[in-house]
Amino acid sequence: MKHIAKELLAIEAVTLSPKNPYTWVSGIKSPIYCDNRITMSYPYVRQEIAKALAKTILQMYPDVEVIAGTATAGIPHAAWVAEELNLPMVYIRGKAKDHGKQNQIEGRITPKQKMVIIEDLISTGGSVIEAAEAAQKEGAEVLGVAAIFSYQLPKGLANFEKSGLPFYTLTNYTELLEVALDKKYINSEELTLLQEWKEAPEEWHQSV
Repeated sequence: MKHIAKELLAIEAVTLSPKNPYTWVSGIKSPIYCDNRITMSYPYVRQEIAKALAKTILQMYPDVEVIAGTATAGIPHAAWVAEELNLPMVYIRGKAKDHGKQNQIEGRITPKQKMVIIEDLISTGGSVIEAAEAAQKEGAEVLGVAAIFSYQLPKGLANFEKSGLPFYTLTNYTELLEVALDKKYINSEELTLLQEWKEAPEEWHQSV
């Protein structure tokens, strides 16, 4: 959805810097930085995202019974989507608590309840796949994932294919670059650098 990509660029939830790249926690040099938490501060944008996620879920996962958010960035979007769909909502911790009932899922699910997990951003997919596995261990039937944005990294696509977990995103790296070029956030030379990074982030790191 190009209008979502346009909004993410406009509020600088996504920024592009191919000639002065960012460094991820993993050490990878990246020409793009995505922080969808910023969307919380823009009512119109977050409402558009919630409506689009709700529509995607109804189309792709029509049997959904509960919406789950990944901690922490997926939680607010899951809450807004659950409200939009009038469905129960839970959230999934990165790991179980080490005290009390030692919950990893906060909220209540029932056995075999059909769940869709909301994630803000898909890079390698590791964290949301782990969240899905945790939900399955607690008895949920995870239908799939819905997210705002995907880097479309080969490693992420491979991880999802291996897991067998379907996922859909509102917009993605390819679409965002098309909007960025059209709106003159980047020029054609920078577009080439950005496209090269997506195909091989580790090699791109070495060449920058």
